[in-house]
Amino acid sequence: MTGNWREIAGTFDDALARLPEALKTEGFGVVSDIDLQATFKAKLSVDFRRYRIIGACNPGLAHQAVTMDPRIGVLLPCNVVLYETDQGKVVMGAVDPMQTLGGHGHAEALAPVAADVRGRLERVLARMR
Repeated sequence: MTGNWREIAGTFDDALARLPEALKTEGFGVVSDIDLQATFKAKLSVDFRRYRIIGACNPGLAHQAVTMDPRIGVLLPCNVVLYETDQGKVVMGAVDPMQTLGGHGHAEALAPVAADVRGRLERVLARMR
C-alpha cells in the first residue's frame, strides 16, 4: 500500500481533533473531510469502522505544482487517512507524493515540490504519534 502509515496513540476522536493543528504547523489547511463510516451507513446501510479521509492543501506548494503543470491538479489535495482498527487502535496514513508522481511527464521538474510535501507530511505523522 502506498503512502506512509503510523499507529497513533490515543483515541480516534483525540487524533481527529489534533490533526488540523498538526497540519497547520506544516502550512496545510483542511479543505475536505470525508466520513466513510457515515457515508456508507447513509448510502449503503452498511456498518463500517470509523474512517476519515482528510484533504489537506498547502496553498504555496500547490500553486508551485500547478504552475509547473496544470494536470497535477488531479493529485490534489493531499489525502490524509485516519481509521480505527477492529482492535480499537488508531492508524494514520498520508499520501507519498514521490510515489504518486511516478511516471508523470514532468516528474523530474516536480520532484523538489513533491519531496517538500512528503517531508512536511512525514513531520505531521511524527507529531501525531
